[in-house]
Amino acid sequence: YRRLSFQILDLLHIQDKLTARQFQRVATTTLLTMAKEHPQLAERHLLRPLLAPLLRCSEAAELAVEDLSAGTVLVTEAELGSCVEDVLKVYVVGNDSSSLLLGSLQSVLGVVFSLYSFAKQNVSYLRSPCREILLWFLEKSEREVSLAVLEGFAGLNSSVHALHPRCRFCAGSEGGAAIMVEETISDDDEALYQKVSSEQCRVENLVELLSHCQKSGLAGDFFIRCLKALTRVAAEDEADSRSAAVPGGSLLELEQYHAAQGRKLLVLQLVATLCESVSDTVFTDIAQVEEFVAATLQRACVSPARGPGAAAETQTLAMAMGLVAAMLGGAVQLQSSDFAVLKRLVPLLEELSRTYPEPLTQELATDLRIAICTHGAFSPDTVGAAADGVLGKKPGAQSPAGIPGGAQIPGNDRAPPQHSRSSPSASRERSEEQSTCHEPSAAGAAPAPCADSPTSAGLQELLISAYDPQPPARAAALRHLASLITQRDPEALRLQEKLLQVFLENMQHEDAFVYLSAIQGIALLSSEYPERILPVLLARYGCPAPGTDDAAAAITRMKLGEVLMRVTRALGDMVVKHREPLVQAFLQGARDPDGTLRASSLSNLGELCQRLGFQLGSIVQEVTSCLTAIAKTDPEAEVRRAAVHVVVLLLRGLSEKATEVLRDVLRDLYHLLKHVVVAEPDGATVLHAQLALEELDAVMRRVLFPPQVLEKKIVVLP
Repeated sequence: YRRLSFQILDLLHIQDKLTARQFQRVATTTLLTMAKEHPQLAERHLLRPLLAPLLRCSEAAELAVEDLSAGTVLVTEAELGSCVEDVLKVYVVGNDSSSLLLGSLQSVLGVVFSLYSFAKQNVSYLRSPCREILLWFLEKSEREVSLAVLEGFAGLNSSVHALHPRCRFCAGSEGGAAIMVEETISDDDEALYQKVSSEQCRVENLVELLSHCQKSGLAGDFFIRCLKALTRVAAEDEADSRSAAVPGGSLLELEQYHAAQGRKLLVLQLVATLCESVSDTVFTDIAQVEEFVAATLQRACVSPARGPGAAAETQTLAMAMGLVAAMLGGAVQLQSSDFAVLKRLVPLLEELSRTYPEPLTQELATDLRIAICTHGAFSPDTVGAAADGVLGKKPGAQSPAGIPGGAQIPGNDRAPPQHSRSSPSASRERSEEQSTCHEPSAAGAAPAPCADSPTSAGLQELLISAYDPQPPARAAALRHLASLITQRDPEALRLQEKLLQVFLENMQHEDAFVYLSAIQGIALLSSEYPERILPVLLARYGCPAPGTDDAAAAITRMKLGEVLMRVTRALGDMVVKHREPLVQAFLQGARDPDGTLRASSLSNLGELCQRLGFQLGSIVQEVTSCLTAIAKTDPEAEVRRAAVHVVVLLLRGLSEKATEVLRDVLRDLYHLLKHVVVAEPDGATVLHAQLALEELDAVMRRVLFPPQVLEKKIVVLP
């Protein structure tokens, strides 16, 4: 083994690609066979030399890094790149998940993860092989080992040996990386900043790595483990708050206290990053959902929501209880084994119903416990409302626990959603709510007024939800109404004026998701009925609503401009029919006192000219006069820039036809562009004008000096 090992490892380093392809499988298979027959000899003579560059810079290395001077290169770029490629060939390509190989690779996983984090922040070819090595180990190892390794990556345990604190990666000249000894940082503030930034980068890269492990369920298990750790943190905080700190503690106790506080902060940061980055498909089966809900309920029982984080805690608890309600309500076809799993939640729900300070949450916990114990045979009203809220069946509806609508139950791949159970009294209350008319306030926070003609219950419910005080529920209702228009629902199309009023009122909402949903609805409605809707929109675009201040009116008109442009795109060639009113509206907006609205109107005018194929007809004089006046006299550079850009679009779009379409105004445009180049202080505007002059010069050269085409003509004489 001692004599053959170096020869086998050299087979992995053949430079010729054709020869390397022939011998790589031979080398990998030989190495794996030797590892099976004599594990100890293979580890000593094959695996350790193979992993030597990574072991050399590990924090468990026998080499005294402290004795080396700063700037010493421990591992060269070629050596590190060759080592990573060899690990990929032997471990990942060989795909032998024996305990010897997994154990040897685990000893360098911390360094590989640090290299992966470095490659993520820089341009390096090592990023992909490092990710494949890490994912292969996490997939092939036992679940507990993989979870412990992930915690080691996060810094929560010592299951992996990280990069030595005196070592750092530096970018190589060939796209790889080298490992050097860095100088000890003497400034405490700088050292703290480096520590905090490295921890944040490490957590973000760990979560990104977990995004590739969602199908296997590893991401969900790690998320649940972090939630359980967070529960322990809450219990420790509760114990610390009850027992006052003893002054005058020893230095060891103080150090242990600081280490515990650092671990708590790391757990909080990890859970927060997981919640932000990992999607709702992180849970893949009922057991994982049960573990997530159990961890959340246990944390709520240990430490009820209070203080600055009370809102987040309440929302997490509401989501967990809503998932259970949705499953019991028919979102998943539950079997007897699934109810056996859910029954583990009964003691926690019972404790929550007795100890939680919120009465409505107590009631929902009691009802969920009853529904689980009866296998869903008896489902109280609160469970049905919570299920409706989580499944998004009733946009804007909220359960007694405050569960927002529009959420999705994760891991639902068993059966399509079914209607949840609800008692007759709940149905009667909902029907009474739908039949009640309310007057909307100026802020749009009250339910919508009822339609004059009778509507279906679903449409009426959507109209009410379109004025829900919660922006997500309101936006969901608007999106649903827009989808009804797309599907040409007869009931929705019959109430087109009512829907237009709802969309126009929601367009003034400050939340971007709400007003963009309203803009989409108006655009769809206008493309279906342009003859009826476009005059209303043009009138509102030209004259702001009375009683609104100038800033709000300008914002509303810019949103209407976006609606008009979406309608223009939807109409296609039919927009020529509405050419003159659209151009007049944008020209009127170009003379508004608000500079932002003037620039927006000119931008819309340029795109409209493109959609029209630059067939302006008789209004070309008016358009060019407006552009000339704005480009010469407007006080704001952004508006002048927009005007010159419209001229560029005209010349570029018309090309050779410019001399024909713009023959009456071409000289005026030329003088305008020359004036802008000479007298304009804004550099971007001058650049637009120079581009327009170049375009005009090219057009005139093609017209005055057409290219000579040599043709052969054959004439047949009689």
